[in-house]
Order: sequence, then structure tokens, then C-alpha cells
Amino acid sequence: MNLDAIQLDLFDPATLVVFAALAVMSFIAVTVAVFKLVQFARMGVGKRAKAEKILDVWLSGNATEAMQMAAGRKSVLSRILQAVFSGLQARPGEPAFAEELARQTAIIELSSMTDRLRLLDMVVQSAPMLGLLGTVIGMIDAFSVLSLADGAADPALLASGIWTALTTTAVGLAVALVAFFIATWFESRIDRERNVIEALISAAIHGRVDPTTRGI
Repeated sequence: MNLDAIQLDLFDPATLVVFAALAVMSFIAVTVAVFKLVQFARMGVGKRAKAEKILDVWLSGNATEAMQMAAGRKSVLSRILQAVFSGLQARPGEPAFAEELARQTAIIELSSMTDRLRLLDMVVQSAPMLGLLGTVIGMIDAFSVLSLADGAADPALLASGIWTALTTTAVGLAVALVAFFIATWFESRIDRERNVIEALISAAIHGRVDPTTRGI
């Protein structure tokens, strides 16, 4: 393969734009991933064991101690429990009030957890399309060589266009796949946190369900 022909094709303005756009997509995916990792760590996402301990103290009747433990607000779940405890203590006869306070707190927490994930979705959807655009550009270059050739076309020039087409497609798919796996991992953590939040709110208000109890 003629390396000079490939280098000339790589420096084609349209090809450079496609590779630059893919580089931007990669940068966005990496930046969002790092941001979400730091954010989840600061928010205390996934700290279920501590929340279960706080809930056990609450259900055992030590409301004051449970409130003090939840007041640390070092995790999403502890902040949810604090909202439930505050509502139950403010209006003991109205569990719906405590549930509503917890629901509002959960909405705020989950909104922060899903922040910027749409950027990853954008990368997942746009990177393959950019790769496809590069494929079209490469094939156009290859066919333009054929149309301009008086006789037999130079195989090296044809190969350069095809190489560009396949390379941009591969890069676009690779970026999209990595962004997809990253987004799926974060979304799975958010779904798991949402399920735990719902379980803790119900348990704090209505008590735990005995796992050994069987339905009739």
C-alpha cells in the first residue's frame, strides 16, 4: 500500500473534520466518566450498609441516635432517611407527609445522579454516525479516483480511500461502544440506588418485612 497516498487522504479536510469530531466525542465521554465517578464518590452513592445500620437503630426505637447518625448526610441514602425521620417526628400521625418529604429528597438526589448522562447518550448515538460519514467520504474519494482514471485506476489510491472509510467506521464504533458501556454502568448504579431508596423509605415508615414470612 502506498503510504504517501494514505497520508494525503488523511489530510483531506473532510477526513480531518471527521477525525476531529470523533476526538471531541472521545474527550466528552472520558470527561463525563471522570466527572460522574468523582460526583458519585462525593454524594456517597452505594453506601447501603451504613444506611441499613441507621435504619436498624431507628426501628429498634432509638430515634434520637438514628437522627444523629443520619444527620451526617454522608450518603444519598442517609439523606433520604433523615428526610423520612424528620417527617415522622414532625407529624407522627401522618406517614404520608414523611413519605412525601423523602420522595422530594429522592428526586433531587436522583436528578443530580443523572446529570450529564445525556452527553454519554449523545456520544453513543453520534459517534457511529460520524464513522459512517467518514465511510461515505472515503468511498467518494475511491470512486472519484475511478471516475478520473483514463485506464486502469491506481490500486494504491483506491486503497487509501477504502482505508479511510474503514478506519473512521472502526473508530466511530469503538468510541460508541466504550461510551455505551460507561453509560450502562452508571445507569445500573442509579437504578440500584433508586430501588434501595424505595425499599428504605417503605421500611422506615412501615417497618421491615420478615424474609422468612411466606404468603398464603
